[in-house]
Amino acid sequence: MAKSGSETIYFCKNCGHESAKWLGQCPMCHEWNSMTEAPRAAVSKKGASKGRNPEAAAAGKPVPLRLDEIELSDVQRTGSGIKEFDRVLGGGIVQGSLVLVGGDPGIGKSTILLQAARHISLAGKNILYVSGEESEKQIKMRALRLGDFGAGFTLLTGNSLDDAVSVIEERKPDFVVIDSIQTMMNDGLESAAGSVSQVRESTAVLMRVAKGLGISIFIVGHVTKDGAVAGPKVLEHMVDTVLYFEGDLQGSYRILRAVKNRFGSTNEIGVFEMRQDGLREVENPSEYMLSGRAVEASGNIVTCVMEGTRPLLMEIQALVTDTSFGFPKRQATGVDYNRVSLLMAVLEKRVGLRLSQSDAYVNIAGGMKVSEPATDLAVAMAVISSFKNRPVDKDTAAFGEIGLSGEIRAVSMCERRVLEAWKLGFTRVIVPRANHKSLAEIKDIELIQVASLDDVMNIM
Repeated sequence: MAKSGSETIYFCKNCGHESAKWLGQCPMCHEWNSMTEAPRAAVSKKGASKGRNPEAAAAGKPVPLRLDEIELSDVQRTGSGIKEFDRVLGGGIVQGSLVLVGGDPGIGKSTILLQAARHISLAGKNILYVSGEESEKQIKMRALRLGDFGAGFTLLTGNSLDDAVSVIEERKPDFVVIDSIQTMMNDGLESAAGSVSQVRESTAVLMRVAKGLGISIFIVGHVTKDGAVAGPKVLEHMVDTVLYFEGDLQGSYRILRAVKNRFGSTNEIGVFEMRQDGLREVENPSEYMLSGRAVEASGNIVTCVMEGTRPLLMEIQALVTDTSFGFPKRQATGVDYNRVSLLMAVLEKRVGLRLSQSDAYVNIAGGMKVSEPATDLAVAMAVISSFKNRPVDKDTAAFGEIGLSGEIRAVSMCERRVLEAWKLGFTRVIVPRANHKSLAEIKDIELIQVASLDDVMNIM
Protein backbone atom coordinates (compact mmCIF):
# COMPACT_ATOMS: atom_id res chain seq x y z
CA MET A 1 0.00 0.00 0.00
CA ALA A 2 1.48 3.31 -1.07
CA LYS A 3 2.00 6.07 1.41
CA SER A 4 -0.50 8.89 1.12
CA GLY A 5 2.21 11.52 1.38
CA SER A 6 4.11 10.14 -1.65
CA GLU A 7 1.11 9.83 -3.96
CA THR A 8 0.69 12.35 -6.75
CA ILE A 9 -2.35 13.59 -8.63
CA TYR A 10 -2.84 15.56 -11.80
CA PHE A 11 -4.88 18.77 -11.93
CA CYS A 12 -5.97 20.95 -14.83
CA LYS A 13 -4.34 24.38 -14.91
CA ASN A 14 -7.35 25.74 -16.76
CA CYS A 15 -10.30 24.65 -14.59
CA GLY A 16 -8.74 22.84 -11.59
CA HIS A 17 -10.14 19.36 -12.31
CA GLU A 18 -8.24 16.61 -10.44
CA SER A 19 -7.42 13.19 -11.86
CA ALA A 20 -5.55 10.16 -10.54
CA LYS A 21 -3.68 9.78 -13.84
CA TRP A 22 -2.45 12.02 -16.62
CA LEU A 23 -4.95 12.79 -19.38
CA GLY A 24 -4.27 14.41 -22.70
CA GLN A 25 -7.57 16.30 -22.59
CA CYS A 26 -9.29 17.58 -19.46
CA PRO A 27 -12.75 15.92 -19.20
CA MET A 28 -14.23 19.07 -17.59
CA CYS A 29 -13.12 22.01 -19.75
CA HIS A 30 -11.86 19.90 -22.74
CA GLU A 31 -8.54 21.78 -22.80
CA TRP A 32 -5.61 19.85 -24.30
CA ASN A 33 -2.26 19.33 -22.49
CA SER A 34 -3.38 21.24 -19.38
CA MET A 35 -2.86 18.46 -16.78
CA THR A 36 -0.01 19.13 -14.33
CA GLU A 37 1.45 16.71 -11.80
CA ALA A 38 1.39 17.72 -8.13
CA PRO A 39 1.68 15.95 -4.75
CA ARG A 40 -1.60 14.84 -3.25
CA ALA A 41 -2.87 17.20 -0.54
CA ALA A 42 -1.95 16.10 2.96
CA VAL A 43 -3.10 18.33 5.78
CA SER A 44 -0.79 18.40 8.75
CA LYS A 45 -1.96 18.98 12.29
CA LYS A 46 -0.30 22.37 12.27
CA GLY A 47 -2.03 23.36 9.03
CA ALA A 48 -5.41 22.12 10.19
CA SER A 49 -5.44 24.48 13.15
CA LYS A 50 -4.49 27.57 11.18
CA GLY A 51 -7.15 30.24 10.83
CA ARG A 52 -9.57 28.82 13.40
CA ASN A 53 -11.31 31.12 15.78
CA PRO A 54 -10.18 30.26 19.37
CA GLU A 55 -13.36 31.67 20.85
CA ALA A 56 -15.51 29.43 18.65
CA ALA A 57 -13.43 26.36 19.54
CA ALA A 58 -13.79 27.05 23.27
CA ALA A 59 -17.51 27.56 23.06
CA GLY A 60 -18.19 23.82 22.99
CA LYS A 61 -21.03 22.12 21.15
CA PRO A 62 -23.31 24.38 19.08
CA VAL A 63 -26.79 24.94 20.45
CA PRO A 64 -29.72 25.12 18.01
CA LEU A 65 -32.00 28.17 18.35
CA ARG A 66 -35.65 28.71 17.59
CA LEU A 67 -36.40 31.30 14.92
CA ASP A 68 -38.08 33.63 17.44
CA GLU A 69 -34.98 33.54 19.66
CA ILE A 70 -32.73 35.05 16.99
CA GLU A 71 -32.33 38.83 17.26
CA LEU A 72 -31.90 40.79 14.06
CA SER A 73 -29.64 43.82 13.81
CA ASP A 74 -28.89 46.17 10.95
CA VAL A 75 -26.08 45.04 8.69
CA GLN A 76 -23.06 47.28 9.22
CA ARG A 77 -21.77 48.62 5.92
CA THR A 78 -18.81 50.82 5.14
CA GLY A 79 -18.61 52.94 2.01
CA SER A 80 -15.65 52.32 -0.28
CA GLY A 81 -15.65 55.88 -1.64
CA ILE A 82 -16.63 54.54 -5.09
CA LYS A 83 -20.39 54.84 -5.67
CA GLU A 84 -20.55 52.32 -8.51
CA PHE A 85 -18.56 49.80 -6.45
CA ASP A 86 -20.87 50.26 -3.45
CA ARG A 87 -23.90 49.91 -5.72
CA VAL A 88 -22.76 46.50 -6.96
CA LEU A 89 -22.03 45.37 -3.39
CA GLY A 90 -25.58 46.31 -2.36
CA GLY A 91 -24.86 49.60 -0.59
CA GLY A 92 -21.34 49.21 0.81
CA ILE A 93 -18.89 46.70 2.27
CA VAL A 94 -20.49 44.43 4.88
CA GLN A 95 -18.44 43.81 8.03
CA GLY A 96 -17.05 40.27 8.15
CA SER A 97 -17.86 39.50 4.50
CA LEU A 98 -15.70 37.51 2.07
CA VAL A 99 -15.79 38.94 -1.48
CA LEU A 100 -14.32 37.30 -4.60
CA VAL A 101 -13.31 39.57 -7.51
CA GLY A 102 -12.61 37.83 -10.82
CA GLY A 103 -11.73 38.98 -14.31
CA ASP A 104 -9.29 38.73 -17.20
CA PRO A 105 -5.64 39.74 -16.68
CA GLY A 106 -5.22 43.50 -16.93
CA ILE A 107 -8.95 44.24 -16.72
CA GLY A 108 -8.60 46.31 -13.52
CA LYS A 109 -9.21 43.97 -10.54
CA SER A 110 -6.20 45.11 -8.54
CA THR A 111 -6.73 48.75 -9.58
CA ILE A 112 -10.28 49.04 -8.27
CA LEU A 113 -9.39 47.29 -4.99
CA LEU A 114 -6.38 49.59 -4.58
CA GLN A 115 -8.60 52.62 -5.23
CA ALA A 116 -11.14 51.38 -2.67
CA ALA A 117 -8.31 50.80 -0.18
CA ARG A 118 -7.10 54.37 -0.78
CA HIS A 119 -10.51 55.89 -0.01
CA ILE A 120 -10.98 53.69 3.06
CA SER A 121 -7.52 54.52 4.42
CA LEU A 122 -8.16 58.25 3.96
CA ALA A 123 -11.33 57.78 6.02
CA GLY A 124 -9.23 56.63 8.98
CA LYS A 125 -9.61 52.85 8.58
CA ASN A 126 -6.82 50.27 8.60
CA ILE A 127 -6.13 48.30 5.41
CA LEU A 128 -3.83 45.31 4.89
CA TYR A 129 -2.99 44.66 1.24
CA VAL A 130 -1.42 41.21 0.75
CA SER A 131 0.22 40.69 -2.65
CA GLY A 132 1.65 37.42 -3.87
CA GLU A 133 2.31 38.64 -7.41
CA GLU A 134 4.01 42.05 -7.17
CA SER A 135 6.80 43.54 -5.10
CA GLU A 136 6.45 46.51 -2.76
CA LYS A 137 8.02 48.87 -5.31
CA GLN A 138 5.69 47.75 -8.10
CA ILE A 139 2.62 48.36 -5.96
CA LYS A 140 3.91 51.76 -4.81
CA MET A 141 4.52 52.85 -8.40
CA ARG A 142 0.92 51.94 -9.26
CA ALA A 143 -0.39 53.55 -6.08
CA LEU A 144 1.35 56.87 -6.85
CA ARG A 145 -0.78 57.23 -9.99
CA LEU A 146 -3.95 56.99 -7.89
CA GLY A 147 -3.06 59.70 -5.35
CA ASP A 148 -2.21 59.95 -1.66
CA PHE A 149 -3.01 57.11 0.76
CA GLY A 150 -3.87 57.29 4.44
CA ALA A 151 -1.56 56.22 7.24
CA GLY A 152 -3.68 53.11 7.86
CA PHE A 153 -2.69 51.48 4.54
CA THR A 154 -0.10 48.71 5.06
CA LEU A 155 1.42 46.35 2.53
CA LEU A 156 2.57 42.73 2.89
CA THR A 157 4.20 40.80 0.05
CA GLY A 158 4.75 37.06 -0.02
CA ASN A 159 3.04 33.79 -0.85
CA SER A 160 2.65 32.31 2.64
CA LEU A 161 -0.97 32.25 3.77
CA ASP A 162 0.09 31.39 7.34
CA ASP A 163 2.20 34.55 7.55
CA ALA A 164 -0.69 36.62 6.23
CA VAL A 165 -3.14 35.10 8.74
CA SER A 166 -0.68 35.74 11.59
CA VAL A 167 -0.42 39.41 10.64
CA ILE A 168 -4.21 39.69 10.35
CA GLU A 169 -4.77 38.12 13.78
CA GLU A 170 -2.08 40.32 15.33
CA ARG A 171 -3.03 43.71 13.81
CA LYS A 172 -6.77 43.11 13.25
CA PRO A 173 -7.19 45.54 10.32
CA ASP A 174 -10.64 46.68 9.22
CA PHE A 175 -10.21 45.40 5.67
CA VAL A 176 -7.91 42.91 3.93
CA VAL A 177 -7.13 42.42 0.22
CA ILE A 178 -5.58 39.13 -0.98
CA ASP A 179 -4.08 39.48 -4.48
CA SER A 180 -4.43 36.74 -5.59
CA ILE A 181 -5.82 33.56 -4.07
CA GLN A 182 -4.05 31.39 -6.69
CA THR A 183 -0.63 32.56 -5.44
CA MET A 184 -1.24 31.84 -1.75
CA MET A 185 0.46 28.78 -0.23
CA ASN A 186 -0.95 26.99 2.82
CA ASP A 187 2.03 25.41 4.61
CA GLY A 188 -0.17 22.58 5.84
CA LEU A 189 -0.65 21.30 2.27
CA GLU A 190 1.94 19.65 0.08
CA SER A 191 0.27 20.48 -3.23
CA ALA A 192 1.49 23.19 -5.58
CA ALA A 193 0.28 26.78 -5.52
CA GLY A 194 -2.86 27.29 -7.57
CA SER A 195 -3.98 23.67 -7.28
CA VAL A 196 -7.54 22.80 -6.37
CA SER A 197 -6.70 21.80 -2.80
CA GLN A 198 -4.61 24.93 -2.17
CA VAL A 199 -7.27 27.31 -3.46
CA ARG A 200 -10.07 25.54 -1.60
CA GLU A 201 -8.29 25.27 1.75
CA SER A 202 -6.83 28.79 1.58
CA THR A 203 -10.28 30.23 0.95
CA ALA A 204 -11.69 28.20 3.86
CA VAL A 205 -9.04 29.63 6.18
CA LEU A 206 -9.78 33.19 5.06
CA MET A 207 -13.51 32.58 5.51
CA ARG A 208 -12.97 31.49 9.13
CA VAL A 209 -10.81 34.56 9.77
CA ALA A 210 -13.40 36.91 8.24
CA LYS A 211 -16.30 35.46 10.22
CA GLY A 212 -14.37 34.95 13.44
CA LEU A 213 -12.74 38.39 13.64
CA GLY A 214 -15.39 40.40 11.75
CA ILE A 215 -12.89 41.55 9.10
CA SER A 216 -14.00 42.22 5.52
CA ILE A 217 -11.71 40.34 3.12
CA PHE A 218 -11.46 40.78 -0.66
CA ILE A 219 -9.75 38.04 -2.65
CA VAL A 220 -8.71 38.36 -6.29
CA GLY A 221 -9.27 35.29 -8.48
CA HIS A 222 -7.76 34.53 -11.86
CA VAL A 223 -10.15 33.35 -14.56
CA THR A 224 -9.93 30.72 -17.28
CA LYS A 225 -10.33 31.41 -20.99
CA ASP A 226 -14.07 30.74 -20.59
CA GLY A 227 -14.37 33.54 -18.04
CA ALA A 228 -14.88 31.37 -14.92
CA VAL A 229 -12.71 31.71 -11.81
CA ALA A 230 -9.86 29.22 -12.02
CA GLY A 231 -10.03 26.49 -9.40
CA PRO A 232 -12.88 24.50 -7.91
CA LYS A 233 -16.44 25.70 -8.45
CA VAL A 234 -16.98 25.38 -4.70
CA LEU A 235 -14.88 28.55 -4.33
CA GLU A 236 -17.83 30.65 -5.51
CA HIS A 237 -20.16 28.85 -3.10
CA MET A 238 -17.91 29.53 -0.10
CA VAL A 239 -17.70 33.31 -0.45
CA ASP A 240 -20.46 35.82 0.32
CA THR A 241 -20.18 37.87 -2.88
CA VAL A 242 -18.82 37.14 -6.35
CA LEU A 243 -17.93 40.09 -8.59
CA TYR A 244 -16.79 39.79 -12.21
CA PHE A 245 -14.97 42.44 -14.22
CA GLU A 246 -15.96 42.45 -17.89
CA GLY A 247 -14.97 44.49 -20.90
CA ASP A 248 -12.77 44.70 -23.94
CA LEU A 249 -9.10 45.03 -23.06
CA GLN A 250 -8.62 47.22 -26.14
CA GLY A 251 -11.45 49.52 -25.02
CA SER A 252 -11.51 51.95 -22.12
CA TYR A 253 -14.78 50.90 -20.46
CA ARG A 254 -15.19 48.20 -17.83
CA ILE A 255 -18.29 46.63 -16.29
CA LEU A 256 -18.32 45.26 -12.75
CA ARG A 257 -21.09 42.70 -12.34
CA ALA A 258 -22.35 40.91 -9.21
CA VAL A 259 -23.34 37.32 -9.97
CA LYS A 260 -23.77 36.36 -6.31
CA ASN A 261 -24.49 38.57 -3.32
CA ARG A 262 -25.78 37.42 0.05
CA PHE A 263 -26.24 41.02 1.18
CA GLY A 264 -27.84 42.60 -1.89
CA SER A 265 -29.28 42.18 -5.36
CA THR A 266 -27.57 40.01 -7.94
CA ASN A 267 -26.89 41.05 -11.54
CA GLU A 268 -26.24 44.66 -10.48
CA ILE A 269 -23.59 46.35 -12.59
CA GLY A 270 -21.24 49.28 -12.25
CA VAL A 271 -19.67 50.98 -15.28
CA PHE A 272 -16.12 52.36 -15.16
CA GLU A 273 -13.73 54.00 -17.57
CA MET A 274 -10.05 53.07 -17.43
CA ARG A 275 -7.82 56.16 -17.42
CA GLN A 276 -4.22 56.99 -16.63
CA ASP A 277 -5.06 57.76 -13.02
CA GLY A 278 -7.15 54.61 -12.49
CA LEU A 279 -10.79 53.66 -12.94
CA ARG A 280 -13.34 56.47 -13.13
CA GLU A 281 -17.06 55.98 -12.58
CA VAL A 282 -19.56 56.39 -15.42
CA GLU A 283 -22.61 57.75 -13.61
CA ASN A 284 -24.91 57.76 -16.67
CA PRO A 285 -24.13 54.61 -18.70
CA SER A 286 -27.09 55.10 -21.06
CA GLU A 287 -25.70 58.44 -22.25
CA TYR A 288 -22.27 56.89 -22.84
CA MET A 289 -23.79 53.94 -24.76
CA LEU A 290 -25.58 56.30 -27.17
CA SER A 291 -22.74 58.77 -27.72
CA GLY A 292 -21.67 59.10 -31.35
CA ARG A 293 -24.76 57.35 -32.71
CA ALA A 294 -25.52 57.66 -36.44
CA VAL A 295 -29.03 59.13 -36.37
CA GLU A 296 -29.76 59.21 -40.12
CA ALA A 297 -28.42 55.78 -41.11
CA SER A 298 -30.66 52.80 -41.68
CA GLY A 299 -30.39 49.72 -39.45
CA ASN A 300 -30.01 51.64 -36.16
CA ILE A 301 -32.49 51.74 -33.28
CA VAL A 302 -32.32 52.21 -29.50
CA THR A 303 -33.60 49.67 -26.99
CA CYS A 304 -33.66 49.47 -23.19
CA VAL A 305 -32.39 46.48 -21.21
CA MET A 306 -32.45 45.82 -17.47
CA GLU A 307 -29.19 45.05 -15.69
CA GLY A 308 -30.38 44.12 -12.23
CA THR A 309 -32.49 47.10 -11.17
CA ARG A 310 -30.78 49.53 -13.57
CA PRO A 311 -32.28 50.34 -16.99
CA LEU A 312 -29.72 50.91 -19.75
CA LEU A 313 -30.33 52.33 -23.20
CA MET A 314 -28.31 50.66 -25.96
CA GLU A 315 -28.04 51.03 -29.70
CA ILE A 316 -28.81 48.00 -31.86
CA GLN A 317 -27.11 48.04 -35.25
CA ALA A 318 -27.94 45.78 -38.19
CA LEU A 319 -26.51 45.51 -41.69
CA VAL A 320 -28.33 43.42 -44.31
CA THR A 321 -26.77 43.12 -47.76
CA ASP A 322 -26.98 40.77 -50.73
CA THR A 323 -24.73 37.75 -50.33
CA SER A 324 -21.86 37.12 -52.71
CA PHE A 325 -21.83 33.39 -52.01
CA GLY A 326 -24.35 30.58 -52.23
CA PHE A 327 -24.78 30.42 -48.47
CA PRO A 328 -25.69 33.65 -46.62
CA LYS A 329 -23.52 34.70 -43.68
CA ARG A 330 -24.89 35.53 -40.23
CA GLN A 331 -22.87 37.28 -37.51
CA ALA A 332 -23.92 38.60 -34.09
CA THR A 333 -21.84 40.64 -31.62
CA GLY A 334 -23.18 41.31 -28.14
CA VAL A 335 -26.36 39.25 -28.67
CA ASP A 336 -26.96 35.52 -28.93
CA TYR A 337 -26.24 34.28 -32.45
CA ASN A 338 -28.94 31.60 -32.28
CA ARG A 339 -31.50 34.18 -31.15
CA VAL A 340 -30.70 36.40 -34.13
CA SER A 341 -31.05 33.45 -36.53
CA LEU A 342 -34.42 32.60 -34.96
CA LEU A 343 -35.68 36.19 -35.33
CA MET A 344 -34.64 36.31 -38.97
CA ALA A 345 -36.49 33.05 -39.62
CA VAL A 346 -39.61 34.53 -38.00
CA LEU A 347 -39.33 37.68 -40.13
CA GLU A 348 -39.06 35.61 -43.30
CA LYS A 349 -41.96 33.33 -42.41
CA ARG A 350 -44.43 35.77 -40.81
CA VAL A 351 -43.93 39.04 -42.71
CA GLY A 352 -42.39 37.82 -45.97
CA LEU A 353 -38.91 39.39 -45.81
CA ARG A 354 -36.66 37.46 -48.22
CA LEU A 355 -33.59 37.26 -45.99
CA SER A 356 -32.42 33.86 -47.23
CA GLN A 357 -30.37 35.55 -49.99
CA SER A 358 -28.81 38.23 -47.76
CA ASP A 359 -25.88 38.45 -45.37
CA ALA A 360 -26.85 39.84 -41.97
CA TYR A 361 -24.71 41.40 -39.23
CA VAL A 362 -26.11 42.47 -35.85
CA ASN A 363 -24.11 44.42 -33.27
CA ILE A 364 -24.64 46.14 -29.92
CA ALA A 365 -22.64 49.36 -29.85
CA GLY A 366 -20.38 49.95 -26.85
CA GLY A 367 -19.14 46.38 -26.35
CA MET A 368 -22.03 45.29 -24.09
CA LYS A 369 -23.36 41.73 -24.01
CA VAL A 370 -27.12 41.25 -23.61
CA SER A 371 -29.01 38.01 -23.04
CA GLU A 372 -32.57 39.08 -22.18
CA PRO A 373 -35.27 38.58 -24.87
CA ALA A 374 -36.57 42.16 -24.49
CA THR A 375 -34.16 43.18 -27.26
CA ASP A 376 -35.99 41.03 -29.84
CA LEU A 377 -38.21 43.82 -31.13
CA ALA A 378 -35.29 46.24 -31.55
CA VAL A 379 -33.20 43.61 -33.37
CA ALA A 380 -36.10 42.83 -35.71
CA MET A 381 -36.73 46.53 -36.43
CA ALA A 382 -33.03 47.13 -37.10
CA VAL A 383 -32.97 44.22 -39.58
CA ILE A 384 -36.13 45.50 -41.31
CA SER A 385 -34.73 49.03 -41.46
CA SER A 386 -31.48 47.88 -43.06
CA PHE A 387 -33.24 45.49 -45.45
CA LYS A 388 -35.59 48.22 -46.71
CA ASN A 389 -32.93 50.97 -46.34
CA ARG A 390 -35.32 53.17 -44.35
CA PRO A 391 -33.93 54.86 -41.20
CA VAL A 392 -35.87 54.69 -37.96
CA ASP A 393 -36.73 58.03 -36.35
CA LYS A 394 -33.85 59.08 -34.09
CA ASP A 395 -36.20 59.88 -31.20
CA THR A 396 -37.79 56.40 -31.19
CA ALA A 397 -36.90 53.49 -28.88
CA ALA A 398 -38.37 49.97 -28.86
CA PHE A 399 -38.36 46.85 -26.70
CA GLY A 400 -40.35 43.63 -26.54
CA GLU A 401 -40.03 39.87 -26.88
CA ILE A 402 -40.99 38.16 -30.15
CA GLY A 403 -42.56 34.69 -30.24
CA LEU A 404 -42.33 32.15 -33.03
CA SER A 405 -45.78 33.16 -34.28
CA GLY A 406 -44.66 36.77 -34.68
CA GLU A 407 -46.50 38.00 -31.58
CA ILE A 408 -44.98 40.70 -29.37
CA ARG A 409 -44.90 39.51 -25.76
CA ALA A 410 -44.79 41.54 -22.56
CA VAL A 411 -41.52 42.36 -20.77
CA SER A 412 -40.75 43.02 -17.12
CA MET A 413 -40.25 46.50 -15.61
CA CYS A 414 -41.76 48.16 -18.70
CA GLU A 415 -42.48 51.42 -16.89
CA ARG A 416 -38.87 51.88 -15.77
CA ARG A 417 -37.64 51.29 -19.31
CA VAL A 418 -40.00 53.93 -20.72
CA LEU A 419 -39.01 56.49 -18.07
CA GLU A 420 -35.31 55.92 -18.81
CA ALA A 421 -35.95 56.65 -22.50
CA TRP A 422 -37.92 59.77 -21.56
CA LYS A 423 -35.10 61.06 -19.34
CA LEU A 424 -32.65 60.89 -22.25
CA GLY A 425 -34.92 62.87 -24.59
CA PHE A 426 -36.75 60.18 -26.56
CA THR A 427 -40.27 61.24 -27.55
CA ARG A 428 -41.70 57.93 -28.76
CA VAL A 429 -41.39 54.34 -27.51
CA ILE A 430 -42.73 51.21 -29.23
CA VAL A 431 -43.91 48.80 -26.51
CA PRO A 432 -45.83 45.49 -26.35
CA ARG A 433 -49.60 45.90 -26.17
CA ALA A 434 -49.61 43.35 -23.34
CA ASN A 435 -47.91 45.96 -21.11
CA HIS A 436 -50.61 48.61 -21.54
CA LYS A 437 -51.93 48.30 -17.96
CA SER A 438 -48.56 49.13 -16.38
CA LEU A 439 -48.15 52.16 -18.67
CA ALA A 440 -51.58 53.73 -18.14
CA GLU A 441 -50.26 56.58 -15.96
CA ILE A 442 -47.41 57.67 -18.28
CA LYS A 443 -48.46 60.80 -20.21
CA ASP A 444 -45.24 62.69 -21.08
CA ILE A 445 -44.09 60.42 -23.92
CA GLU A 446 -45.84 58.91 -26.95
CA LEU A 447 -46.40 55.17 -26.59
CA ILE A 448 -47.06 53.02 -29.65
CA GLN A 449 -48.46 49.63 -28.70
CA VAL A 450 -47.86 46.67 -31.00
CA ALA A 451 -49.21 43.13 -30.76
CA SER A 452 -47.50 41.45 -33.73
CA LEU A 453 -44.84 41.95 -36.37
CA ASP A 454 -47.58 43.03 -38.80
CA ASP A 455 -48.16 46.09 -36.59
CA VAL A 456 -44.41 46.80 -36.66
CA MET A 457 -44.30 46.60 -40.46
CA ASN A 458 -47.22 49.04 -40.73
CA ILE A 459 -45.38 51.52 -38.47
CA MET A 460 -42.14 51.28 -40.43
